[in-house]
Amino acid sequence: MNLAFIPSPSHGVVYLGPIPLRGYAFCIIIGVFVAVWLGNKRWIARGGRSGTVADIAVWAVPFGLVGGRLYHVITDYELYFSEGRDWVDAFKIWEGGLGIWGAIALGAVGAWIGCRRRGIPLPAYADAIAPGIAVAQAIGRWGNWFNQELYGKPTDLPWALKITSSTDGRVPGTYHPTFLYESLWCIGVALLVIWADRRFKLGHGRAFALYVAAYCVGRFWIEYMRVDDAHHILGLRLNDWTAMGVFLLAVIYIVISTKIRPGREAVVEPGAGDDADAKDKPEDKGDDADPKDKAEGEAGVEAKEPAASEDEADEQSDKADEQSDKAEAQSDKDEANGESGATKAGKS
Repeated sequence: MNLAFIPSPSHGVVYLGPIPLRGYAFCIIIGVFVAVWLGNKRWIARGGRSGTVADIAVWAVPFGLVGGRLYHVITDYELYFSEGRDWVDAFKIWEGGLGIWGAIALGAVGAWIGCRRRGIPLPAYADAIAPGIAVAQAIGRWGNWFNQELYGKPTDLPWALKITSSTDGRVPGTYHPTFLYESLWCIGVALLVIWADRRFKLGHGRAFALYVAAYCVGRFWIEYMRVDDAHHILGLRLNDWTAMGVFLLAVIYIVISTKIRPGREAVVEPGAGDDADAKDKPEDKGDDADPKDKAEGEAGVEAKEPAASEDEADEQSDKADEQSDKAEAQSDKDEANGESGATKAGKS
């Protein structure tokens, strides 16, 4: 008998009047908001515009939800299409059942559409959002806790998860809390990607590839511990094979892209730098200019006016000198004429 364990909630849904608040959906929504918030901070730090991550997420999130649900329904089709099952349940996403592999794959398609509309390279966007996706997964895994699902093998450890529900083949008891293991692993993956990105200046999708590779390592051993029904191939669960295949693809991408495109993108969003320069330049304030600025402008005009007056004074002075010279010349002429008349009178 365990003296310590993690209790499971008795209900996965709380009703606010007629509105059901489901713990699983609530965790998914919180995870999306955190991913967008963290991705936006990283995008701005890389030289992008604020709000771009959210604009592209409008495309990526719905595609990701559809992809995650499709992967779950296809790989666990017997839960919805076998005898005695209702196929309509395949659309009840709020009851749980999202495959991260399908969510990432189809979510990338939605992100590609959003990036193409904005003229942004998808790898750069993926690098910015990668740690946020890991944190979103860490939060979303707590939705499995609300639903009492996806737990591991029986254990007597102090942090064992106590399952109380007996529906859908569950056996009450204490089990490994694989939801908690994966949640903590995803937090570690997010921190790893943030550190490696700062240390090695990852670019061209390599930060995202690192997130994928690191997540697959943890998902492999956590998946191996789970006891829920799953398809097996050569003794391994289907998701174990998926994790190994995706891990190899991510590592190959990191190696090849490092040789082809080393370093990081110089520009992640065209025009974002121009917006920053425009903010630094002084604006034409017009009639709304500060009175102090107006006074300085008027003082400048007044400073120019005296200069114009000085030029006019010089011109008037030159004219006065010219007139004085003419008057003096006329006076000399008159004086010469007077002397000549006097001489003539004396001779007479």
